[in-house]
Amino acid sequence: MPAHAEQFVISTRGKGTYEITERCQHIVRSSGIRTGSATIMVRHTSASLVIFENADPSARTDLHAFFDHLVPEDTPYFVHTYEGPDDMPSHLRMALTRTSEVVPVMEGRLAFGTWQGIFLFEHRKAPHTREIVVSVVGE
Repeated sequence: MPAHAEQFVISTRGKGTYEITERCQHIVRSSGIRTGSATIMVRHTSASLVIFENADPSARTDLHAFFDHLVPEDTPYFVHTYEGPDDMPSHLRMALTRTSEVVPVMEGRLAFGTWQGIFLFEHRKAPHTREIVVSVVGE
């Protein structure tokens, strides 16, 4: 079964979501695989991936607010704060989401729904450079 893998880097401006759908689609197209699956993974413990609404940015604004409420910074009982008050919250937010997603490939494209896209979810306040790996298998 043919396989193809590539990685790319995305620079963030700090906390938030960054759409990576087109970059992943490009890798799938360049793989030449028409039917199969793509695994997309972020190689970090303080960022994650989400498949989410990509039409209305207010949905992502609400997602960010929800996670800020769910895992607040400066929680007094956190011990792992070596890199600052967003250190442990960033790891918990990653654990509550995913570091990889598997998406079907149909007709040489990621088979997302009409309003779906894949986003890097940066959980740290400071800008970071994140590595994304895309592995495509199929025929």
